[in-house]
Amino acid sequence: MFDLYDHATSVCSAKVRVLLAEKNIPFTGHFVDILAGDQFTPAYRKINPRAVVPALVHDGNTIIESTVINEYLDDVVADTPLKPDDAHRRATMRVWTKLIDEKLHDACTVVTYVVQHRHKLLELDRAKLEQMLQNTDAFVRDRKRSWVLDGLSSPDLKKAVQAFHQSISEMELALKQSQWLTGDTYTLADVAMTPYINRLAMLSFEDWWREEKPEVTRWFDAIRLRPSFQTAVMDHIPAATQEQMRDRGEAAWPEIKTLLDAL
Repeated sequence: MFDLYDHATSVCSAKVRVLLAEKNIPFTGHFVDILAGDQFTPAYRKINPRAVVPALVHDGNTIIESTVINEYLDDVVADTPLKPDDAHRRATMRVWTKLIDEKLHDACTVVTYVVQHRHKLLELDRAKLEQMLQNTDAFVRDRKRSWVLDGLSSPDLKKAVQAFHQSISEMELALKQSQWLTGDTYTLADVAMTPYINRLAMLSFEDWWREEKPEVTRWFDAIRLRPSFQTAVMDHIPAATQEQMRDRGEAAWPEIKTLLDAL
């Protein structure tokens, strides 16, 4: 029995749902409303003391961190493996998942907050908002306050755009050599990258790569055709949220484009 604690728009949650779908693993989902602060409740902290999603509970054991969860699931459900079958390609796969964890995830968080999430958080009264910020780890608290209150003017946005731009350029180089990120078979690297590129697409930022990155365009078009993309990513996001993200992204694109043009 697999229980997944997640949130609809969380890229890390989507990463795990994609793997579950690719391997046809049945699971029970438990929604954690991270924009309402559910991750900070004592009940959820007992599951994941880090107060983030996702968390996977399997046969009484809890596994956290989406990259670790996906490798765990690929190990325990060994049919249709999504790790490459040779050591060099497995290492290359982990370079991609490491890049996402250490660089791209933070960039995605910044872009998502300044374009989309801040609007919902600003609906809270100031005391509730400050309480949520105080519950956030101290090392990111002031940054998150800027994402919410400063929006597109947050100094973190330029760094986030640069990180995404560099990663997309690295993808283009890799995909010139093979069909997928680590070769000609779909792996955990492609699973992991899917929700991050899709986040930009949902924010109407596809012009970022459509004209100048033909291999990334080809890759993402192929990703969209996989059944897991619809069932594990898009079907979890309410239509109203998808519309909001599109509209808010379209409004933000001129600022994003200005930052891109300056790179």
